Amino acid sequence: MTKAPKKTIPRDISWLSFNARVLQEAADPTVPLKERIRFLGIFSNNLDEFFRVRVAALKRMISLGKKARMHLEQSPQKILDSIQLIVLEQQSEFNRIWNLILQEMKREKIIIKTEKDLTRDQQKFVTTFFEEEVRSNVNPLMIENIQEFPYMREKSIYLAVVMSRKNSAYKRKYSLIEVPTRAVSRFIQLPSSRPGEHQIILLEDIIRFNLPQIFAFFEYEKFSAHIIKFTKDAEFDIDYDEALSLTAKIERGLKNRRRGKPVRFTYDKEIDPALLEYLIRRSGLTKKDHLIPGGRIHNFRHFMDFPSAVFRGKQNRRKPFMQQDLSNTTRVTDVILKKDVLLSFPYHSFNPIIDLLRESAMDPDVTMIKITAYRLASQSKVVNALINAARNGKQVIVVLELRARFDEENNLEWKEILELEGVKVVTGVPDLKVHAKICLIRKRKNNQTIHYGFVSTGNLNEKTSTVYCDHCLLTANKNIMADVNRIFNYLENHTTGAKYLKMCNTLLISPTNMRKELLKNIQAEIKAARSKKKASITVKLNSLSDDILIFKLYEAATAGVEVKMIIRGICCALTQNKKFKVAMRAISIVDEYLEHARVLIFHNQGKEKVIISSSDWMVRNLDHRVEAAVVIQQPAIAKELREIIEIQLKDNVKARILDNHQNNKYVKAVGKKIRSQVEIYQYLLKKTTAPAQVVTQD
Repeated sequence: MTKAPKKTIPRDISWLSFNARVLQEAADPTVPLKERIRFLGIFSNNLDEFFRVRVAALKRMISLGKKARMHLEQSPQKILDSIQLIVLEQQSEFNRIWNLILQEMKREKIIIKTEKDLTRDQQKFVTTFFEEEVRSNVNPLMIENIQEFPYMREKSIYLAVVMSRKNSAYKRKYSLIEVPTRAVSRFIQLPSSRPGEHQIILLEDIIRFNLPQIFAFFEYEKFSAHIIKFTKDAEFDIDYDEALSLTAKIERGLKNRRRGKPVRFTYDKEIDPALLEYLIRRSGLTKKDHLIPGGRIHNFRHFMDFPSAVFRGKQNRRKPFMQQDLSNTTRVTDVILKKDVLLSFPYHSFNPIIDLLRESAMDPDVTMIKITAYRLASQSKVVNALINAARNGKQVIVVLELRARFDEENNLEWKEILELEGVKVVTGVPDLKVHAKICLIRKRKNNQTIHYGFVSTGNLNEKTSTVYCDHCLLTANKNIMADVNRIFNYLENHTTGAKYLKMCNTLLISPTNMRKELLKNIQAEIKAARSKKKASITVKLNSLSDDILIFKLYEAATAGVEVKMIIRGICCALTQNKKFKVAMRAISIVDEYLEHARVLIFHNQGKEKVIISSSDWMVRNLDHRVEAAVVIQQPAIAKELREIIEIQLKDNVKARILDNHQNNKYVKAVGKKIRSQVEIYQYLLKKTTAPAQVVTQD
């Protein structure tokens, strides 16, 4: 028997390859201009988070003298060296794309002006705007006079200022000014005398123009100012002091995060060399750290919100529509109690989720609502519905994950709001993040207890539901809801309730049985292939980095199982190997919407098993989080999911091939061009006109 290979692609290198696919979208001339600018913002934001989390983790491993076990053949230092080279190449490509976009913006009569090329009227406007809107938010730091280098705020950009006199090169003074993007928009539209032309100046350039006024006290004559930015370690250790509540521990951790060590320093390559050296030395960085020279503009994440009003021929997103089973009903609850319903966002409207919770809040027969929450919208309709339920006398329990990275502060605020309204808030399990997306509603009618709710692949966030592709199964299936109830029993009593998770026999649950069940399903396909029977595995995930499952997929391909994968982000699997009897096929789709759903399909000797899950195939998801996956019971829904996946596998417009070399080559278009997100929209829209069949629940 041929042995399967045992090598993988380093996780962080694969992630950088994913971000390169985002950059490809920004470079694609067929993508609308405002979307190309948005993709540059997404690329920048992604990279910030990568440095704050992954690069910081690698640096910590080095400082502790530990090797990164998730990287099988390379040390953390080698990974960091590779990251530096790749990031510098990507930065160069980023700058090239931005320059092309600037040219296209000019053709569209959208001009970004600097402080050096303003008309007289615009100079007056900028001076007045600064005095009225900006000056009160500008607080220069005279860094030469400060003994300890000042705290640099995360996610902020700073103008590094050099002041000098014309007749002396020696009398110079340095200062740092935080660009106040939290208080003032970064994009300010200038008055223009040219019809149809939009002229925009960035906030930092308004400050540059007014430097003589800001520093008038010193009577300097020459000023130069260039953007710099520090990226810091975003991790914080939870202090497991039993005297502290989890809330207090999170609050302490957030304070520690703000004092995190710099892991990257980006700067305008035109910055004064002496000031650059000074900043590197004072901030405790060395030439070995990630020092990234760039162009004039940094913190491109703000460009995700570039003013859309300036673009001609506005291209709005396709509007979501009502799922076919819910399009002609006044009560979502009535439908769910009769049949399972699958919502596929962002194609389907998110409103049924809100309506379900609102109905439950008012239904006199409903006694309890239990729900998990990971990332909530800033103006959350979900929270409003839950608060209304509590006000109406329902018992409402929200399992709120306070450790959702970068949403910790938001979730602390939601905790306080919910508890003030009488909602019971459960704040998770030590050492396990609660990432499952589940809801249970209990009602008593005619002396019977009825449970219904949902299992989802994505967050209960009405804002991201318009951009993220996810699936949500609304169901009253007794076996599914019994397991959902067991999960909540565990989450509410995690110190004594571990037995509840072990009792789950319908759902796949992390960290108890999910890994075991996945391996069991893959092994069944291997057994079928070795018996010369048809065998196939199709997985759609955000990330694939778990060695155990990757090696099992290698074993499957070596045995002759057809393995097809749609992986949006990290894919550590080497998909090409001579030992594979059937070549593995892996693609990544990066397009208008973010592919976030997790779907698994096993041939299962012709009795196809279709699963939707909240979990990626990563160690953290399978071993260190509470996750939930559900096997689809209704054949019509299983068929719909399979057909959606088949459309994606046929994508030849936005699909890239995930090969061993991470080249991100597009799938070649042969025959009809298929852009899967457009095709899926049309596929689901057509179903709204088809007659719905009512199927009674088991």
